[in-house]
Amino acid sequence: QVHLVESGGGLVQAGGSLRLSCAASGRTDNNYAMGWFRQAPGKEREFVASISWSGGSTNYADSVKGRFSISRDNAKNTVYLQANSLKPRDTAVYYCAAGGPYWSGNYRSWAYWGQGTQVTVSS
Repeated sequence: QVHLVESGGGLVQAGGSLRLSCAASGRTDNNYAMGWFRQAPGKEREFVASISWSGGSTNYADSVKGRFSISRDNAKNTVYLQANSLKPRDTAVYYCAAGGPYWSGNYRSWAYWGQGTQVTVSS
């Protein structure tokens, strides 16, 4: 079992930046890939970015390429999402995920989830 806790969300103006963090605990020795998904009200959960265990491979949704960057620090069991040039349409609850294939943008493929952190981008 892996326990995930997100932090770093908040209210930001369009064009601003946020850095989300996700701390993992529990069975973190299983070399899990990690990912970020988001869900806006009334919409399905959608893929944002993911990273392999080593950090050597990453995957991004087209909507965030060039603006968001995912990274991880395995010594701290933490994954980060640097979100720059934020837009109002980035407003959503952002969820950290673990235990899926890093190349998969299908949220059903991921085993473990955090509680989410709200990101609100004002225009």
